Amino acid sequence: MSKKRRDIPNYQLPIIETHFHLDYLKDAPAEEVLAAARELGVERFMTIAVTPANIPVVLQLTSEHTDLFGTLGVHPHDAAEFSDETDATIRQHLNNDKIVAVGEIGLDYFYDNCDREVQRQVFAQQLRIAADTDMPVVIHTREADEDTMAILREYAPQMARKGVVHSFTSGPELAGLAVELGFCLGINGIVTFNKAENVREIVAQTPLTHLLLETDAPYLTPVPYRGTENAPKYLPFIAETIARVKEVSTEDVLRQTYENSLRTFFS
Repeated sequence: MSKKRRDIPNYQLPIIETHFHLDYLKDAPAEEVLAAARELGVERFMTIAVTPANIPVVLQLTSEHTDLFGTLGVHPHDAAEFSDETDATIRQHLNNDKIVAVGEIGLDYFYDNCDREVQRQVFAQQLRIAADTDMPVVIHTREADEDTMAILREYAPQMARKGVVHSFTSGPELAGLAVELGFCLGINGIVTFNKAENVREIVAQTPLTHLLLETDAPYLTPVPYRGTENAPKYLPFIAETIARVKEVSTEDVLRQTYENSLRTFFS
């Protein structure tokens, strides 16, 4: 018999989901996913584009829900699909009030789904888009700390607004540089995993003023709901774990990460 899972806590405080993929969730219709999270205080949602084909989907979804916002960009897995047309499409839609960042962009040397030089070129090109348009970015980086740091050192000074290194699992040097340059770190369900002591160490060393809450749903479901599809309604579990690591109240985490999200994407 399976152990009963603890109910999701409701702290009666506003929360912003800064990273999930609404069009990838399969267990419930989009409106049910959003409604369940709203009941627990999630006030705004950011659904993330990852491929050229995904961009019109994000634009359509954000037009259908008043509290749903989006990002436009091409993930490193799909960097080979980036073209001049993609660049033009992203730029065209960044003046849409429902689009709040360029992303998901970056480097992934763990899966190496795309040639690394192509990844670097496309990452840099999308950082230039953000710099040109005064938009923040949503960065994915995995097993690519050195190149990510080199590229950020080059491009971040040109960016009026910075953004987030999302789903942060990298080392302390990249964490420190990101914070120094003005980026936040996105913390999701990984922080609740038993073997993720490295992520909890990063949370411990990073000022709370530079942390954001995210789920990356449908992936990376936090404890105690691992094994089920992730959803924004699980954000309180992530906040609770950050609070334990930082030795502060969950309410303090929720208040500060809410302010951080507003500052990063909605100011």
